[in-house]
Amino acid sequence: MKRENLLMVADSEHDANMLYAVRMFVPDPFIYLRINGKCHIVMNDLEIDRARRRARHCRVLSLSHYSKKLKQQGAKSQGFAAVIRQILQERRIKKVLVPGSFPHGLARELRRLKIKVKVKEGHFFSEREFKTPDEVKKISAALMMAEVGLAEGIQALKNARIGKSRRLMYHNVPLTSEKLRAVIDIAIIQAGGLANHTIVAGGRQGCDPHEQGHGVLRAHEPIIIDIFPRSQKTGYFGDITRTVVKGRASEAVRKLYRTVARAQEIGFEKMGSGVPGAEVHKAVKGFFDGEGYKTGRHAGRMQGFFHGTGHGLGLEIHETPRVSANSNDLLRAGQVVTVEPGLYYSELGGVRLEDVAFIAGNTPRNLTEFEKVLEL
Repeated sequence: MKRENLLMVADSEHDANMLYAVRMFVPDPFIYLRINGKCHIVMNDLEIDRARRRARHCRVLSLSHYSKKLKQQGAKSQGFAAVIRQILQERRIKKVLVPGSFPHGLARELRRLKIKVKVKEGHFFSEREFKTPDEVKKISAALMMAEVGLAEGIQALKNARIGKSRRLMYHNVPLTSEKLRAVIDIAIIQAGGLANHTIVAGGRQGCDPHEQGHGVLRAHEPIIIDIFPRSQKTGYFGDITRTVVKGRASEAVRKLYRTVARAQEIGFEKMGSGVPGAEVHKAVKGFFDGEGYKTGRHAGRMQGFFHGTGHGLGLEIHETPRVSANSNDLLRAGQVVTVEPGLYYSELGGVRLEDVAFIAGNTPRNLTEFEKVLEL
C-alpha cells in the first residue's frame, strides 16, 4: 500500500495534530510534511536549532535556505506555498493530503502552483485516538494537576464560614466563584498546568453545564467544580468534576448526588472494548429515567440529563470517541474517555461527577484518584 503524503501548516501551540506530529511547542505557523512515512518540518532561523534538538524524529529543513534558493531562481514569491512546491518538486510529489482546518487561501495558492491539495477523510492522525503508555502517563500527570487545584479549592471551602443569608465568607470577605476559581487556577499553575475557564458554579448557576459561575457562593446548596487544565510541558489535558455542598445538603440534593454517583458507576461498568459509546450513554440515561429523573424542557429551560456521558481526552479537551446519544463511535482498548453524568433541576441546582477512564480490554481503569464527598 502506497503511503499518503501529508501536509500541515499551523502552529503547535493551538493545533493538536501539529503538536502530536512534532512533540514541541512552536508559537507561529510552520510547514510540516510527512513524505513516505517520514516527518519533515521547515523552520525559520529562530526555531531551527531548537527543533533539531527537540524534534529528533523529524528531518528539519531551513526556511531561509529555501527562500534564498527561490530568490536565486527568480521566483516572484518566496512564501510558504512556493517553499512547499519546491520541496515537493525535489521529491517528485504532485499531490498532498491536508487536514480540514488547512488554510483555504494557502490551498488555493498551491493549486495555482499545480500541486493537488485534497482534504484527508476522517482523522488526520487516526492513531491519536489510541493512547500509548507514555501518553496515558502524560494525561495522568495533567489529571494530577487538576486534583491539586481541586484540593486547594475544597480546602478554601472548608475554611470558609457561613455568614448572613447563607453567604460564604473567606478571610472576612465574601467568597465568590471568581475568588475560588483564582485559588484553584493558581494552584494548577504552581503544579505545572494551565487552567482555562474553570467552572465554579453554585446553586441555579450549576444548572447550565458550561456556566463558569459568578458572584457570592452560598451554603447548603450544590457547587459544581469542573477543572480541565493543560500541562504546560506536554500539552495533554486532565479533566475532573466534583459537586460539593458547604454545610448541610437537603435530602433531595443528597438523593440527586447518590443517583449521579451510581450512574457514573454504571457508565464504568458498561464500558469496554467494542462497546458503542451510544450504548453506554443509553444505560446511564435509562437509569436516570428509571429513578424518576426525567429530561426535558421545563419553564423554558432544559432540565434532567441533557449532555453526553463522556468524551475522549488527550491533546484536546474534547476528542474522539464520544459517549453520547448520537455517537457512532465504538470504544476501543487504548482510548482515554471521561465519564461525567449529571442532573440539573432549577429548584435544586446541579450535580455532576467526572472521572477519567482508560479502556484496557473489558475493564476500564479509573485514572482519577480524588475522593467524592458531598458535604464539607
